[in-house]
Amino acid sequence: MIVDRKTISIMKACDVVGVSRRTIYNWISSGKVEYVRTAGGSVRIFVDSLWREPDGQSNRQEWQQVSAATQDL
Repeated sequence: MIVDRKTISIMKACDVVGVSRRTIYNWISSGKVEYVRTAGGSVRIFVDSLWREPDGQSNRQEWQQVSAATQDL
């Protein structure tokens, strides 16, 4: 089963969670967020991984808020 997960740019992720680009890159390096590299070399962040709890579960309420905020992307 293929699941279509929403991705956003690093800059959009910075705006959504209120952190710097360096923080996003640190999170990528440490495995705190999931990402995909596009064919053109860009990095896209999986939105549902931005609010993942330490036990691996996502915070559903925050996920719904960011999903609504990024619908126009």
